[in-house]
Amino acid sequence: MSESLVDAAPRRLGSRSVGALSFGCWRFTSRDIGEAGALLDTALELGMNLVDTADVYGLDWNGTGFGSVEALLGAVIAERPARREAMVLATKGGIIPGVPYDSSPGALRSALDASLARLGVEHIDLYQVHRPDLFTHPEVLADTLRSFIDSGRVSMVGVSNVTVAQTRALRAHLGNALVSTQPEFSAVHLEPLRDGTFDLCMELDLTPLAWSPLGGGRLLDDNDASVRPELRLALDELAVREGVSRACIAIAFVLAHPSRPLAIVGTQQPDRLRELARAAQVQLDRTDLYRVIVASEGMPLP
Repeated sequence: MSESLVDAAPRRLGSRSVGALSFGCWRFTSRDIGEAGALLDTALELGMNLVDTADVYGLDWNGTGFGSVEALLGAVIAERPARREAMVLATKGGIIPGVPYDSSPGALRSALDASLARLGVEHIDLYQVHRPDLFTHPEVLADTLRSFIDSGRVSMVGVSNVTVAQTRALRAHLGNALVSTQPEFSAVHLEPLRDGTFDLCMELDLTPLAWSPLGGGRLLDDNDASVRPELRLALDELAVREGVSRACIAIAFVLAHPSRPLAIVGTQQPDRLRELARAAQVQLDRTDLYRVIVASEGMPLP
């Protein structure tokens, strides 16, 4: 086997160091504070110190409504304030149910104020615009985000679900204050490899935060028709060779790109978090990685 390209070392996010795996809170909807706290503690113990949430989380996936996941995370932090010091806290704003997106200065300021209140904190480490508002000029957005940093309420800013062109336009006005972009990326969703997202990250030194690295669970469902059987076979054969689960191979695939993505994992089971952490031990070389790509796309490389 050639040299492994899986990079499980910590990533640099602005001035902070974060684990290669991140704890995602989309499904963080437990009604039990103790259970939620134990899950977060497990993630932090495993080095998943970037905790990624959003104000809109809780509007679906068994949540009680807009903001409920931030409120739960705030309660968990209040129960043991040392948890806040152990994490790099990231949240997102800009989705307004019914609008649907609003990144105007007033809307984002209100969103940030509400997030801080729900989380019960004085500052957020990383604040990201959740979805692009096509009707806010990037210069206006840059001024708003910069004001968040200048006020001391936010340490770093980023974007989520944006195009390469939208990122460039914002970067032109925001400069190096822009530290991250959060695209969907997995063995079944390869667009950032092809659309220039990861290339731009390497050009501008942005940290990519890959959401849904397991394809929203599709990669683990043998009956999901959207996943090619050849891809499941490739992942399973690599899993047998490496002595881990299919999920670990899928996570390792995400960690192998030279733009050094973080993989945001959203499982709500402590044992499952421990299993996924084993992705750090996986060895995948170029032959393995290209095999996954060919199996995913269903066509040979040129």
